[in-house]
Amino acid sequence: MGKPVVAVLMGSRSDLPVVEGAFKIFEEFGIGYEAHALSAHRTPTEAAEFAANAEANGFKVVICAAGMAAHLGGVVAAHTTLPVIGIPIASEPFNGLDALFSIVQMPPGIPVAAVTVGKAGGKNAALYAVSILALSDADLAEKLKAFRRKQTEQVLKTDRELQEELKNR
Repeated sequence: MGKPVVAVLMGSRSDLPVVEGAFKIFEEFGIGYEAHALSAHRTPTEAAEFAANAEANGFKVVICAAGMAAHLGGVVAAHTTLPVIGIPIASEPFNGLDALFSIVQMPPGIPVAAVTVGKAGGKNAALYAVSILALSDADLAEKLKAFRRKQTEQVLKTDRELQEELKNR
C-alpha cells in the first residue's frame, strides 16, 4: 500500500471493531490509510488541527466514526473541504439512532455523508471512499467494477443454489 490517502478517525478506540471493516476494504484495494482516535468533545483542538491539515498531509477523504452525539464528522467537515464520511456507531441508549441523526442533520454548507450504523458502516464508508478516489484513478475504478461484478456473481450463485435446494424438497 502506498502513502495514506484516507484518514479514519474514531471518536474512541472502542469504535475499532466497526472501522476494521474499512481497513480490510482498503487493504483489498491497495489504498493507504491512517487511523486515529480523536474526539470532537475530549480532544477538540487536536481533531480540528488534524482536519485543517488533512489535505496538506496528502489525504483525499476523511472517514469519521462516532457514537452518541457523533459530532466528529461535523467538526472535521468544518475544518476541511475534503469529503467527509460519517459512520454512526451504535451505543446506549439509542443503539446508534442518536449518532445517525447527528450525522445527517448537518447545517447547509458543511456536508457529511452518512453510511449505515454498525459493522456494515465501516465497509460501506470504505467503499464510498474508494468510489470517490476512483473518480481520478482509472485502475482503481476498474478494481471497483470488478469488486461489484464479483459481489453480483456471489449473490446470483447463492440464488441458484437456493432454487436448486427448493426444487429438490
